[in-house]
Amino acid sequence: MADVLIASLSPIGHIGPLLTVAQDLVTRGDRVTVVTGAAHVDAIRAVGATPHPLPAAADFDQSPFDSESRGSTPKIKALNLAITRLFLAPMPAQLAVLREVMADTSFDAIIADYGFFGVLPLLLQDRSSRPPILSYTPTPMMLSSRDTAPNGLGMAPGAGWRARLRNRVLNVVSQRVLLRPTQRAANALLTECGAGRLPVFLFDIGVLADRYIVPTVPDFEYPRGDLPANVRFVGAVHPQPSRGWVPPPWWPVLDADRPVVHVTQGTVDNEDLSRLIEPTIAALADEDVTVVVTTGGRDVGEIRGPIPANTIVSEYLPHDVLLPKVDVMVTNGGYGAVQRAVSAGVPLVVAGETEDKPEVASRVAWSGAGVDLKTGTPSAAVVGDAVREVLRNHRYRSRARELESAFARRDGVAEIAALVDEVIAERRLVGS
Repeated sequence: MADVLIASLSPIGHIGPLLTVAQDLVTRGDRVTVVTGAAHVDAIRAVGATPHPLPAAADFDQSPFDSESRGSTPKIKALNLAITRLFLAPMPAQLAVLREVMADTSFDAIIADYGFFGVLPLLLQDRSSRPPILSYTPTPMMLSSRDTAPNGLGMAPGAGWRARLRNRVLNVVSQRVLLRPTQRAANALLTECGAGRLPVFLFDIGVLADRYIVPTVPDFEYPRGDLPANVRFVGAVHPQPSRGWVPPPWWPVLDADRPVVHVTQGTVDNEDLSRLIEPTIAALADEDVTVVVTTGGRDVGEIRGPIPANTIVSEYLPHDVLLPKVDVMVTNGGYGAVQRAVSAGVPLVVAGETEDKPEVASRVAWSGAGVDLKTGTPSAAVVGDAVREVLRNHRYRSRARELESAFARRDGVAEIAALVDEVIAERRLVGS
């Protein structure tokens, strides 16, 4: 039996998978404490773990940006400001919470969401003075590499010396010029926390952890000849299967002969349904397909224009029961949703341009599992062409099914539990 601390930001893409991990650890007999936003207290208790809510100053600031000032700010400056505000600024308050919790319990291991930078001062300590730390990334792998372009560009890897030269130049420019203000802000906050300066680029902090957990399969991640030794691919980590869900009366329609196309903008970047949902509805209105729309919790009445006869709209449908009936998924590229689709053998059309979505979209195209539209606001014509291409060209379905097989060979939750045991055993061996 181990005492495990899980620390995460509160957006569901960050905490959701880690609640699944928490439940598994509790089931096997571990004592688990979860530090995250207060909105998840009931969910934490439901999986048998102990909640420790973050104060507002320590959590992800989900209040909207001033769109007028944001629009007038140069993109690189806006990016630096966003990273600092959303992820770096909470660091001192997060660290204070971690120290408070750790003062009461001697934890055997810590699992930290990659965006929870309050763990950074602990990572910079001597390893013998802190519990083993496993860093869990809820996004495509951010680690710098000679074989990949900088994270955020949505640029697929090339081959040969020209690609490596390109990557080297882009990485230097990204780290030493474009994101230099973010690196400075991180070091200033670390100094405030009584820690040293970062020995690596901010987004490479995963190399400092005892293990860096990547919740996908190698087939869906760019190959790297310089992959750090602490990286572990574990396969997908999905939410718990839906229980007690009652299918709506129209559900049998999905078992008819015509293809099913599912479109979603996720649960975060869904304030403006005209970005993807409305163009998809318009694009497929006259096609011989069934379109299943989910608004991610937003009122379905926010969809402008008529709903065609071939289209079904719902605020939410559980993906574990929906995706086995889907032939193509149209999405803005949330990492968790895309992992869910490819692990179910569903090919994709991806239209994403915010947060990590360009990187997700690029991996979908690189892996052969779908089409990257390279925009977050595609026209109806572009969406329609892409959906028809994926339905017509069987190589997308074939590749998605190959990925499904790769995911089926892994149990992400069980592999994370094994990694927890592994780092605890290593620490005890060193201490003996």
